[in-house]
Amino acid sequence: MISLITGASSGIGEQLAMLAAADKHDVVLVARSADKLNALAEALARQHGIRATALAEDLSDPAAVDVIADVLAARKIDVDVLVNNAGFGTWGPFVESDVREPRNLIQVNVTAVTMLTRRLAPGMVARRRGRILNVASTAAFQPGPLMATYYASKAYVLSFSEALANELDGSGVTVTCLCPGPTATGFAARAGNRRSRLFALGAVMDAATVARAGYDGMKEGRRLVVPGLTNKIVAQAVRFSPRGLVTAIARRLNEMKA
Repeated sequence: MISLITGASSGIGEQLAMLAAADKHDVVLVARSADKLNALAEALARQHGIRATALAEDLSDPAAVDVIADVLAARKIDVDVLVNNAGFGTWGPFVESDVREPRNLIQVNVTAVTMLTRRLAPGMVARRRGRILNVASTAAFQPGPLMATYYASKAYVLSFSEALANELDGSGVTVTCLCPGPTATGFAARAGNRRSRLFALGAVMDAATVARAGYDGMKEGRRLVVPGLTNKIVAQAVRFSPRGLVTAIARRLNEMKA
């Protein structure tokens, strides 16, 4: 088995790479940070006796997916498990954002997920085996003022995953969408919302627990995984609440704690 994991140099992605290697999967690790990626690849290969390939690619570059696919083809690597984990968020009013931020966010969170799946899923279908794990967020279930583009991007990932899972039913390929809530990773620092009420509430899960839930759900062929009781309650509650109220609450949680 060969697993490809994006955003593998830290956080949930690193934990997912460790789980795949422990299952004796050869791994292809993708992230921007070459040093961290190479160190992880060497450690996993040494510890588990597997082959680990590090591909330092920035998925905000529109050419990155084609580069990855071309490297895989040149090395005759057939990916059995695709983990689309790479993603990031930004905080602040949309109209005040740097014009490059929403473009790069959509490229990483939406376009790269879509196109990497498009490049690798047909081979899985032809071999009649494969698993796809897309990492979204509980943000996927509601609009998110002050993080509007991020919430919308994760809604796309959830919708795309559920639709694709239906299309591939019976093909031997499963699609799982992992929707974690606040998690102790570098996400909040990158997004600039570490002081938001959302992270201050204290219901922050650790990356290893979130990764294990997603990985086990993927192996079981589940279509949706929401780790943590609080997150499950939130995901269900927003479906039955007035949208205006849901949006107002999301705005309140995304505001900075005084």
